[in-house]
Amino acid sequence: MTSPIAVVVLAAGAGTRMKSALPKVLHPLAGWPMLRHVLGNVGRLKPSRIVGVISPGAEVVAAAFAPHPTVVQKRPVGTGDAAKAALGALRGHRGPVLVVFGDAPLVTANSMRRLVVACRSSRAAVGVLGFKARDPSPYGRLIVHEGVLEKIVESKDANVVEKAIDFCNSGVMCLDGGLIAGLLGAIRNDNVKREFYLTDAVVLARAAGHRAIAVAGEEEEFQGINSRAELAAAERALQEQFRAAALAAGVTMTDPGTVWFSADTRLSADVSIGPCVRFGPGVSVAGGTQIKAFCDIEGARIGRGALIGPFARIRPGSEVGEDVHIGNFVELKATRMARGAKANHLAYLGDSDIGAASNIGAGTIAVNYDGYGKHRTVVGAEAFIGSNSSLVAPVRIGRGANVTAGSVITEDVPDGAVAFGRARQTTKKGRAAPLRAKLKARAAAAKRTKK
Repeated sequence: MTSPIAVVVLAAGAGTRMKSALPKVLHPLAGWPMLRHVLGNVGRLKPSRIVGVISPGAEVVAAAFAPHPTVVQKRPVGTGDAAKAALGALRGHRGPVLVVFGDAPLVTANSMRRLVVACRSSRAAVGVLGFKARDPSPYGRLIVHEGVLEKIVESKDANVVEKAIDFCNSGVMCLDGGLIAGLLGAIRNDNVKREFYLTDAVVLARAAGHRAIAVAGEEEEFQGINSRAELAAAERALQEQFRAAALAAGVTMTDPGTVWFSADTRLSADVSIGPCVRFGPGVSVAGGTQIKAFCDIEGARIGRGALIGPFARIRPGSEVGEDVHIGNFVELKATRMARGAKANHLAYLGDSDIGAASNIGAGTIAVNYDGYGKHRTVVGAEAFIGSNSSLVAPVRIGRGANVTAGSVITEDVPDGAVAFGRARQTTKKGRAAPLRAKLKARAAAAKRTKK
């Protein structure tokens, strides 16, 4: 009753309805390829092995399965044949074998666990997750009599009575590891499509005197993804889950429907988020942080009490310390902002280290790219960088230094120094009106020439 679980993930489908060169199971969903969601969900069951079934030449899909092994379904002749391709990788396994689809990322670990537990407790040879469908017409029907799953009837093959049944097949199946080889080997392709259907395992198990069961789940979990529209629907469903979880965990959102998360977004209690904020993969935000409207954050850690935005962009590799201010139209890339540092508006800080309590003025640019390589800018603690300054990396600004507005800094600035690098201003009194007259005449002449 406690034998280990094995999982077979079917990911050999062509995905033609996606109309994409990217394999279907690698299309992104909440910042992750959908296959990663599936592997994460089955991984929570702590299976002894996970085996992926892929199509020929799908090396990129095999890489997404790593470190789990993959096998190849040589020809696309049905789900039964795909599951059969995994038998070699299951050799020696006698516990339950869970078969899931790589394009069904919303099926929860809890539902799969309930199926496995039910199969173990009832000693069923085959178990299937089913659901009550609002519109059952596209789905196979689960024919259950006195608690026993008798068969699965495809929608196109259902008679009038069977079509009225709304208990439908999710595609998730659990098979007895000691019987799976015999059941899959007995599946035939004597049907219109000449394919081997995994669902036939139910009838074959019953015919051999074994028990088959169906376990009910929620329809929302069983959204397969075969098109861009279905991918968008799954994205909406996941985002609603993430928003609800964030609110329940003590996060404030002014307009939750406009906040978009990645699957790995981590928010502490007392984070406040304004409207129209996107979190890409790899973001964690500590408590007491306020993220104002229209911010885009990816691959970054935000410290406690930070103030971000509005209209801020924080790119991968950035670390924002406690009580840091990142204001409107400020962009960070691979930049570390130490505690209390401020860049309140209109700045680009790429590949930079900004010291504690330093102030970065409006229009400041860390000039990090010379056309061939990226270089770092280091600003010491309590330094002041005046507006419209360009810090040409690699360069170091010392602790407590002051860079005056409009400077182009190409050399290191010592601690406590004042640095400026700009053209000397020249003022010619009374020359503004003649200059305007000259420019006006030049423009008029150019206009006459065009005629």
